Amino acid sequence: MSQHGAGVDLETSLGYLLKEASSALRAAMEEVLRPLGMTITHYSCLELLAQRPGLSNSELARGAFVTRQSMNVLLQALERDGFVTRPAKAPVGKALPTQLTPRGRRSLAKASAAVRSVEVRMLAGLSEAEQSQAFRILQSMIRSLREGDDG
Repeated sequence: MSQHGAGVDLETSLGYLLKEASSALRAAMEEVLRPLGMTITHYSCLELLAQRPGLSNSELARGAFVTRQSMNVLLQALERDGFVTRPAKAPVGKALPTQLTPRGRRSLAKASAAVRSVEVRMLAGLSEAEQSQAFRILQSMIRSLREGDDG
């Protein structure tokens, strides 16, 4: 029995281990993105736009797990630096659809390669079957937690 009574035993807590893995992954990604002049949010934004051009500020903020205000500040900087373009006026409603520029695509290609190298390093000790199993287990955990939000 731990000395904290009903507290969480950090050495055997899967939630704590997931948080530690997430923190280690984030640190490794920051390390490879920093020399490219990028943050994880910057990279996430470019990756989201490459996969789904025309996303709004709100959609990008949700996808990158940041506030709309933070994403708006980032988009202004990315636009100023020539990585993305946004129309001066919204074609429909209030949302300004954002697109990558050729410079943004080149920057993203370098960042994607760097991030892929981190993921390869993270999975190096796992067989293909173990990787698939880990993927399914994590998806199941996310689903279970999100379903709990509905109740």
